[in-house]
Amino acid sequence: MGKKGQEAAKCALCNRQVSFVTKHHLLPREEGGKYSDTVDLCQPCHTTIHLNFTNQELARHFSSINALQRAEALQKYLRWIRNKNIDVLKNRRGKRH
Repeated sequence: MGKKGQEAAKCALCNRQVSFVTKHHLLPREEGGKYSDTVDLCQPCHTTIHLNFTNQELARHFSSINALQRAEALQKYLRWIRNKNIDVLKNRRGKRH
């Protein structure tokens, strides 16, 4: 469900120019956000957000880009990705306990 095009797109979280972005619901669909605002994220950022937070945590504490950019759990990742030329990360989503 990505947006591919001839021009580079910009990720709202890491601010990098990337070749495609995906839509991230600021309020997860499963938490009532089916028609809520979305932001464009690169696949690595989108995957990393969902690896680090449950939908309930996203809805309660991280329903804006500013909140996600300030999230302690993402600081190391955001410092790392900032200067990388990576469009796709092959992370596996594990089951949460």
